[in-house]
Amino acid sequence: MQAATTTQSAPIETILRGSIKQVRSATAGAAECILSHGASIIVPTFLGACLGPDDEIEVPIGPSQTDVEIHVRKNPASCRLRELYQSRIAYVTQPKIDKRGDLFVAAEVTGSELGIRSVYLPCAVLRDYFYVADRQREWAKQSTLYEVVRIPQQAAPAELRLSFKICQRELQRDGAPKNAYRVLERAYNILAQPELRACYDALLKDPELPVLFPYGGFGSLLVSGERSQDRQTFFATRILAFRPELHERRFRAPLRRFEFYPATAIYRDVRRKLQLMVDQAAMPVVWDHTWNQWKHLLAAKVQIDATFVRAGKCRMKSGEWRLIEWESALPSRLNVKLPASLPEQLDTARKAYHRFGRYSRVFDLVRARIEREPVEKRELERLLGQYGVPGDFDAAGLNWQPDYDPFFYKQLAKRARRLYLFRKEYILDLVTGVAVETPQLGHATYLFAQPANIETFLALYTRVTKDAIRANRDNLAERLGFLGRIVHGAHPRAWSHQLRSKLGEPVDYATAAEV
Repeated sequence: MQAATTTQSAPIETILRGSIKQVRSATAGAAECILSHGASIIVPTFLGACLGPDDEIEVPIGPSQTDVEIHVRKNPASCRLRELYQSRIAYVTQPKIDKRGDLFVAAEVTGSELGIRSVYLPCAVLRDYFYVADRQREWAKQSTLYEVVRIPQQAAPAELRLSFKICQRELQRDGAPKNAYRVLERAYNILAQPELRACYDALLKDPELPVLFPYGGFGSLLVSGERSQDRQTFFATRILAFRPELHERRFRAPLRRFEFYPATAIYRDVRRKLQLMVDQAAMPVVWDHTWNQWKHLLAAKVQIDATFVRAGKCRMKSGEWRLIEWESALPSRLNVKLPASLPEQLDTARKAYHRFGRYSRVFDLVRARIEREPVEKRELERLLGQYGVPGDFDAAGLNWQPDYDPFFYKQLAKRARRLYLFRKEYILDLVTGVAVETPQLGHATYLFAQPANIETFLALYTRVTKDAIRANRDNLAERLGFLGRIVHGAHPRAWSHQLRSKLGEPVDYATAAEV
């Protein structure tokens, strides 16, 4: 009997390694490294400029190496650089103190196949890359970023932007090189971000203080330095290039979503995933912090054209540190277009607020009643009329919160036969069911089947909690005819599609397809 033979296949190599024989230009923005054994690697042009013959390179095997992990051990005879490392990084920590008492930050490497988990960056390295006008000069010999933008250190945000725009036009007029634009833009983006400006101002007084990595990291990093003995950390001595994750976005932002401060206004979208800060030069309308009192009466939207950079920060939440991520608009690439009718809308909203402001005590009395029991809107308007409140006041405004999107209310109100106000909610008696809506950011619409008697429904609903309904305690969900909840989310049309479906209405599939 012949013994069966087995063959063991060779392991599949996932890392391409070799000595560089030649570096030559490939396509625009890329260079080609020819290795001694004949293979080739495509790298970014700026990395190719740092490579030469007899450098040892390693890179994960893939269709392109232009934006992936690359490790290079330099030829000792070629230059003073020892090793180069390029990788995509995620969050960069806040400054810490190492065992030797030196300040540093750690950048998390994403998707590493070469075994490097983090990049160690001394704070002085960050300072000499992000917070300087000339990266080839020592810190002590630098012009300040204020001198680059040509403003005094105490200049307000609007003055800073105006000076930046003037400098930009002068560079265009003089046909300045691209690097001059980059230096100007970097200086402005540091000074226009309050946290980074505060960091820079502190460095002007003491260059050895902690340094922040702008916007928390997230991008492609190229550094020189040395790999640790355990091969898991790369100790950087210099940043050669950093490309953040950028996204071009154009959208219309409701003015009621801005928080207004004396010199700036901050916008955050419904999901708190987009953030931008404008000054009164970027959004040319004069405001003050009192706008926050009546901005919910504004229906106006501004058009935003901006470049957003991915950002993040670790924050303590529920007893543990969590990474919070968002996208932040670069100040240098932000444009705001105001609607032509804005002055009239502002005047109308301001007058409405001041007109009804004198009835604040009446509103407090009425709110105390709806805190105890549900009251129909028509009854509330009759009661307000007895106190002298003008008839054009919409009683629904008693529960309205400034961050609420009126789209959801309008869609429900046009289906409602009766509207009740109860505590912070609207209870809408619809033709085909009952909807409970909290007119505030971050809530969902609760739907119930059409009850046999709305008064009986209200009597039960007002004695229980939403948690009890969702958990169906004491059979509450069935007794109330609970159909489910619809999260508002970032796409109102998706919410509208679900609403129609749960209420048994015909669905507009053409509209749904656009969601």
